Amino acid sequence: MEFTKVHGLGNDFIVIYGEPEIPADASEIAVKMCNRYFGIGADGLVYILPSAKADFMMRIINSDGSEAEQCGNAIRCIAKYVYDNGYIGREEITIETVGAGVQKLRLTVQDGHVSRVRVDMGEPVLDGLSVPTTMDLDPIVNQPIIVDGREFRITALSMGNPHCVIYVDDVDRFDLLAWGPKLEAHPLFPRKTNVEFVKVNSRMHMDMRVWERGAGQTLACGTGACATLVSSVLNGLSERCATISLAGGDLIIEWDETDNHVYMTGPAEVVYKGTIAT
Repeated sequence: MEFTKVHGLGNDFIVIYGEPEIPADASEIAVKMCNRYFGIGADGLVYILPSAKADFMMRIINSDGSEAEQCGNAIRCIAKYVYDNGYIGREEITIETVGAGVQKLRLTVQDGHVSRVRVDMGEPVLDGLSVPTTMDLDPIVNQPIIVDGREFRITALSMGNPHCVIYVDDVDRFDLLAWGPKLEAHPLFPRKTNVEFVKVNSRMHMDMRVWERGAGQTLACGTGACATLVSSVLNGLSERCATISLAGGDLIIEWDETDNHVYMTGPAEVVYKGTIAT
């Protein structure tokens, strides 16, 4: 199988192009290929497929074999892949996702290659039951939950996939490995959740670390950065446009008041290409 290794701010993926549809054993393939010791190593396996609604469709299988509805870093990587490889020649394209519908992307091209991608991530879902959570609230903002005897104040929303945002004093010293998996699998979230731990530096800059559902600790999460900006606006902590600093780098996130859409701008990079036995 031919593949390309790509990353968005260190959130890395194995990209497969040319399949007519996702294979029945995609979960098993993802677990094998994403293993960093016995496979290629990645946070997820991404299939670029034909679409009847958009230029392309993406299906994302996490490293644990579960499928993600959406991924902000992966969609930028796909945009770079299809343009740089000549599969599309336009700088405005559309990509169909499982959980967030068809998304529009604007490419910044330098010397024939994509350097940055601006993605219309759509409208945030704030209704608690639709996120989904078990809380019948709209929105869920700064709500207390108890995990192993410790209280956390959470803001929950969906960006095509569920997110739980928690504000902390120091994201680098916070024990993400201990609390991330417990929050991910909390009974409040019937389909589990991504968890963002955030420190607000100013109204236009935040630090964020993430525990991703199905992948664990990663260097970046595009939908998580979007959720962080929306959460921060809802909590009165930020402007509607801010820089979100992740372990792998920065994303610029804007929640446009005129159309209620969230826009994400950031880079994507190709690491290498190769073949692997399946």
